[in-house]
Amino acid sequence: MGQFRWREAQLTTHAGPSVVGTTTADGRKTVPGPRGVPGLGNLPEFGKDPLAFFERLRERGDFVRWRFGRTPALFIAHPETIGELLTEVERTFEQSDLGIAFRTLLGNGVVVSKGADWRRKRSLVQPAVRPKQVKSYAATMAECAVDLAGRWTDGQRIDVKKEMAALTQLIAVRTIFGADTAADAESIGRAMDVAQQEIGAEFSGVGAILPDWVPTPGRARIKRATAVIDAEVARVVARHRDGDSERPDLLSRLLAARDETGAPLSDREIRDETVTLYIGGHETTSTTLVWAWYLLSRNPRVADALAAELDRVLGDRDPGFDDYAQLSYTQAVVKETLRLYPAIWLLTGTAKEGAVLGGVPVAPGTRVWSSQWATHRDARWFREPLEFRPERWLAAGGAKEAEEIPEYAWYPFGGGPRVCLGTRFAMVEAVLILAVLARRFRLALDPDEIRPVPGLTLQPDREVLATVRAR
Repeated sequence: MGQFRWREAQLTTHAGPSVVGTTTADGRKTVPGPRGVPGLGNLPEFGKDPLAFFERLRERGDFVRWRFGRTPALFIAHPETIGELLTEVERTFEQSDLGIAFRTLLGNGVVVSKGADWRRKRSLVQPAVRPKQVKSYAATMAECAVDLAGRWTDGQRIDVKKEMAALTQLIAVRTIFGADTAADAESIGRAMDVAQQEIGAEFSGVGAILPDWVPTPGRARIKRATAVIDAEVARVVARHRDGDSERPDLLSRLLAARDETGAPLSDREIRDETVTLYIGGHETTSTTLVWAWYLLSRNPRVADALAAELDRVLGDRDPGFDDYAQLSYTQAVVKETLRLYPAIWLLTGTAKEGAVLGGVPVAPGTRVWSSQWATHRDARWFREPLEFRPERWLAAGGAKEAEEIPEYAWYPFGGGPRVCLGTRFAMVEAVLILAVLARRFRLALDPDEIRPVPGLTLQPDREVLATVRAR
């Protein structure tokens, strides 16, 4: 734990015992967050701009008390404490309920489930996304990117957000469902866009504290979108059950999986895990690529360095899985993009009996929050934190460009036992797509600033228009 140590100093508030009261070894104390509204706590301020809200909490300290509606909440910002939270999930912390909109879309998949149910599902899903399996999907990733590159021309005007979404949707449909028709990707993609928007609106608004039975227009929209997704998944699952069970797509592997008792996943479980994998394989990668093009367009030096690596490693050919390890600067571009614009921008867990952070007890029921957005932009862990500098991730003489980045100062895929199962898939996909396209083109984005909007993932606030320039 290094020098970051806590000692207990129990505090109380008007609502009874505080979530936790601490004083650090160097004399710093936990501090209260901004004054809240009766009955709503800090939810109005959080909902107005969650990213700025978490940054303001980070500026107050590493251990800040606030209230999410009537629920006592604790914001943590130090990597060591974040690591404790992530590694203690399933023991002294549990997955928090992220609301009815989130559950409507993901059901009770591996991201949402808890305890023994989570352990069973993880054991069944994990083999489908192991490195050996990801290698088998890499050719599809590159082929789809090459097809897109063949349709781009010098001087063409494109919406980068739409182009990246269509590309990653197609890859997800082919690798997960083994389907080739554009209709599959299009119908699921439109429904997923609606679901994404409604989850963000519900989570950061009053809907976050409304009982599940309260009807709202947003909840009606996400139900309709989910019905479209369910119908598509059911259709494809039926086709798989009637076809060749040896197909290499993810869905076939899920259908063939058996737990320790020999039982398969139920139809509902297949649906939930398929949607979860789709989001991991499409939404996060698409968002990351849009932000990567945005940052590259505004940093010509980095774009030059990326092009130089692609020319050196690939020459005039397209990449395959075996090139992934050699594309170190391309990987660094993706990692630095995920630092500045993490697709998953917050994590939260709920304290159980016996929960402890930094040696200090955390009251059961306390909701503990951490934000990748806030921690990734903390000057204590990253020099010039707002600068796009992929070099900080490159090994030089055994060190990361003289920067010692603490564990859990960068955690775009979470960590601990519930680390994202699709981490390898997402990284390989983003690197190969970027390598295919950036070897041939640069994208000159329009100069307007694009702001991030937190929803299910961190999305641009508008269309992302660019001019294609052949290299």
